[in-house]
Amino acid sequence: MEKILDKINYPNDLRKLNREQLSQVSKELREELINVVSETGGHLGAGLGVVELTVALHYVFDTPKDKLVWDVGHQCYPHKILTGRKNKIRTLRQGGGISGFTKREESEYDPFGAAHSSTSISSTLGMAVAKKLSNNKNNVIAVIGDGAISAGMAYEAMNNAGALKSKLIVVLNDNDMSISRPVGAMSNYLPKLLSGKIYFSLRETMKMITSAFSKRFRQKAGKAEDILRSIVTGGTLFSELGFYYIGPVDGHDVENLVKIFENVKNSNHEGPILIHTITKKGKGYKPAEESGDKYHGVSKFNVITGEQKKTKSNKPAYTKVFAETLIKHAENDTKIVGITGAMPSGTGLNLFEKKFPDRMFDVGIAEQHAVTFAAGLATEGYKPFAAIYSTFLQRAYDQVVHDVAIQSLPVRFAIDRAGLVGADGPTHAGSFDITYLSTLPNFVVMAASDEAELVRMVNTSVNINNKPSAFRYPRGNGVGIELPSINETLEIGKGRIIKSGKKAAIINFGARLEECRKASEILLKKGINITIVDARFAKPLDEKLIVEISTNHEVVITIEEGSIGGFGSHVMQLLSDRGVFDKGLKFRSMILPDIFIDQDTPEKMYKRAGLDAQAISDKVESTLNSNVVLAKNKIY
Repeated sequence: MEKILDKINYPNDLRKLNREQLSQVSKELREELINVVSETGGHLGAGLGVVELTVALHYVFDTPKDKLVWDVGHQCYPHKILTGRKNKIRTLRQGGGISGFTKREESEYDPFGAAHSSTSISSTLGMAVAKKLSNNKNNVIAVIGDGAISAGMAYEAMNNAGALKSKLIVVLNDNDMSISRPVGAMSNYLPKLLSGKIYFSLRETMKMITSAFSKRFRQKAGKAEDILRSIVTGGTLFSELGFYYIGPVDGHDVENLVKIFENVKNSNHEGPILIHTITKKGKGYKPAEESGDKYHGVSKFNVITGEQKKTKSNKPAYTKVFAETLIKHAENDTKIVGITGAMPSGTGLNLFEKKFPDRMFDVGIAEQHAVTFAAGLATEGYKPFAAIYSTFLQRAYDQVVHDVAIQSLPVRFAIDRAGLVGADGPTHAGSFDITYLSTLPNFVVMAASDEAELVRMVNTSVNINNKPSAFRYPRGNGVGIELPSINETLEIGKGRIIKSGKKAAIINFGARLEECRKASEILLKKGINITIVDARFAKPLDEKLIVEISTNHEVVITIEEGSIGGFGSHVMQLLSDRGVFDKGLKFRSMILPDIFIDQDTPEKMYKRAGLDAQAISDKVESTLNSNVVLAKNKIY
């Protein structure tokens, strides 16, 4: 039997259907989503929760002329299936395939890219104002999750929207289930908002009563309705911010959603409107509904049983090594606390929370607050460890500078997902933290070359009590070596020589050390024996070791999993200041290229970046054979 979904390639096809067919379309779309993600892996629970919303929005609104922005973008898989990407959906999150998030370059139906959270209201408000200035009557819609709306940026945008009074439609997807348990006062407030049945029955009664009376009376009754709304809701935050609030409504009743969206679309209301929908993350797939995280992010899985096909490894995950090391320290030091921004399981701090529930703080999707909160704890003698993905810490850079670095407060930053991260692509890559932290005075910046080094860096940071520190480590598993005790620390600003050779030296910063070892083996077969140094610190640099290595070798190459302006730039500045280039040193810096690298396996991404073993060995060999040297800012 042919499915209705088979005939739908674009929203125009969807709009040809009768309303009575939309429930069947939703059912088929949910089945397709489950089958797709079972083959590709990815984000499942969020998409399952917005199937009916997706169908209703595209049925009512004239997308792509009407702009539809998803926040966060991981809930957009059903949207992609309905907007011309159904035949490509099984390439999701793969090299050369489609992104796991909304992406402007991918489709005209993705007017704004969103892989981080809480950006939708700001961006759609900009679109709405632009349309108003252009006398364009098309609609602009933002779909924002209850986790994403917990961030300050969302409220800044709503405050501005209420003042500007541009027509903007915000759909709050309230599933009471962000990536982890929603936190903060707002997460408790949303479920307590006005009861739909009570309020709507009162409002409809008022409408029926007033419809029979004069215009003047109806105007006064309208004011009475506003008073009634305020009394019933207790003065909802959304109303106070200038939004016309509708809800809560059942986010899985597709026919009712269509009616509501049509009313809103055809409304002459000037100003922003918020439609509060109640949905269930993981809806329609029992294993997801029963899972603690509602299958937020999954690997490939068996559709029937829900069992995920996870790759087993005897090597420990970096995230777990960090968490377990921190727990050991916290058992001996009551001043240690853990802080994260809505990512307790992603950062491993869920393990810390089980052991020390009173000393673990998940502040929600609010990295700015997380950093300054940590700074406040540090002023009182506590030892805060802020575990935040590199890509998410970018959003709190002003706080890192102003609230932490300038005051030299001992906040410890555990920077997870350093370097390239695979299927999540460029939005989640940890490409810039070496650069944006190493430029700051008063900072100690470390990078773990393996899991044992990560333990030593956690140990070291515990004892740094007069300035901020950061240690970065990649996603995935370590190399499989024995872990040291929590008593092993590093001397601040001191690197280590891994192996000694002649002529050429590699100074590695971070988790490319194993690739450096492999490159060394490739070169040794060609008769080239190189020195390998593990720098450990980008700030402060081991100046003595770096200058000594650079003086005693013809070629020096720095390697890091970061952008320009990071470790290699600091080394070059040091060698320039010390006059080492005057002696004919051939220096090269291997960094991430000046591009955003699309999703693929980490191995293929690093190959494209030119940071794999073969690229390293080629760089050493070509530099040895080159006549190009730096001297007094001249190239010979």
